[in-house]
Amino acid sequence: MITTNQFKNGNHIDVEGVIFKILEFQHVKPGKGGAFVRTKLRRASDGNVIDRTFRAGEKFRAVRTEARKMQFLYADGTDAHFMDTSSYEQMAIPETTVADALRWTKASDEVDVLFIDGQPSDLQIASSVELEVTETEPGLRGDTASGGGNKPATLETGATIQVPLFVNVGDRVKVQTSSGDYMSRA
Repeated sequence: MITTNQFKNGNHIDVEGVIFKILEFQHVKPGKGGAFVRTKLRRASDGNVIDRTFRAGEKFRAVRTEARKMQFLYADGTDAHFMDTSSYEQMAIPETTVADALRWTKASDEVDVLFIDGQPSDLQIASSVELEVTETEPGLRGDTASGGGNKPATLETGATIQVPLFVNVGDRVKVQTSSGDYMSRA
């Protein structure tokens, strides 16, 4: 069993038979009444995010999770296909459950596939990735009044992000995967 005192971002818990991933949590001790924990949870089955409040000290079933190294092969519009690099066994995960992580994953990339109670359910990717810019408009000098500014750029995975005006096609950029923000040129 796991209590609200043991919550950590990224942990998985079982709430009334449904498995959730803890995205963020906050312990609240009001001046009047009992303490409680305010959480933001992502449902493992379909990726929906909900806000939920629990009493302090409430207990939940801890969920067994395991990460296996796999190679991303391709996505066909409905499923994302992966291959276990040790046994060469292939498996498919519905694309909707891993769509966020696929924005930053190229074909043949190594990823950690997260298994919850033996079922594949999520991808664990690095906090930042380096990708090549495949399409963007040229940034012209004097485009902005203050000297800064952003423009949209399409990356080699198909994701579109905002980059500074000096970034050109063919440049490699570092992107933060949790927010999709440009960090620097690679």
